[in-house]
Amino acid sequence: MSKWWRTAVVSLRKTRSYHTIQAIPREITGNRVSVKDRAQGRIPAVVFAQPNPNAAADGPVRSVARKHLLTTERKQIQSILNSIELPYLCSTTFPLQIRAGSGSSTLLESGNVLPIKVHRDPETGKLLNLVFVWADEGTKLKVDVPVVFKGEDVCPGIKKGVFSFSECRYVIVMQIKT
Repeated sequence: MSKWWRTAVVSLRKTRSYHTIQAIPREITGNRVSVKDRAQGRIPAVVFAQPNPNAAADGPVRSVARKHLLTTERKQIQSILNSIELPYLCSTTFPLQIRAGSGSSTLLESGNVLPIKVHRDPETGKLLNLVFVWADEGTKLKVDVPVVFKGEDVCPGIKKGVFSFSECRYVIVMQIKT
């Protein structure tokens, strides 16, 4: 019994911190720098800020910069991509922690982000770049949420030839509440 309990506790701890994305800021941009980062096991990422004119009244105030240039660990992002399929990834918010450096305990900024694009090499399928947007509570974003129809093969109405709504693959959601 105790062995099973230890295994359950360890797996729960892994899943709780599993989806928190750790990133460090980068100052230098360019193709050569990105290639060097990828060779060292990091993936370049960009986090865009949503313009919020009522930021002082509505919620947390983001920095004046419209985008943050970051790098993330490839293993961490690959494990997230393995656990969540690609159409569902772009409609799932993740906590992001921007640290001062690799292995640093100093937290520069944190919040929830929504992946917009995952850039891959068309030939090899390797990750090239990630694009996120800040998605704090109350932020209005336009997100395509994938729709999954279950049980269409056993539905008596569809077997008789009634119209199926399976052509609708995405629903647009305008506000995120976490």
